[in-house]
Amino acid sequence: MSRIRAAFWDPTGSQYGIPTYPRKMAPPHLLTLRQLTAEGLRPGGQGVQAQVLWRSRRHGAAGVRAAYLYDVRLALPKRTPTARQRAALGKANAARRTCPECLRDVGYVLPRHLGTCLDCAEEVAAA
Repeated sequence: MSRIRAAFWDPTGSQYGIPTYPRKMAPPHLLTLRQLTAEGLRPGGQGVQAQVLWRSRRHGAAGVRAAYLYDVRLALPKRTPTARQRAALGKANAARRTCPECLRDVGYVLPRHLGTCLDCAEEVAAA
């Protein structure tokens, strides 16, 4: 195991407070929030069970990055929305696609910095 990986190896949690693993070395029953979502699960009220730490070399964001892990054995199935919730989401999404100038559904979410559809914004810029 390399020095960097060894620096983040703390399965007991004595150094970092919670169990900590290097990238790709966490136990298989610990998943990130995105991985839980991909399997149709949610944390279900459990707190963070462990973390994965790694050194970032991204420009402007150098340092140590973390991903929090949840136990899949304590996870619950995702809730399915009711018909009313789906209808409310449909209305909200339609409102985000409706241009306040020409009052038509443009088929995409309106850019917030423009506040109108691209066609109306072009007309205003040309005038």
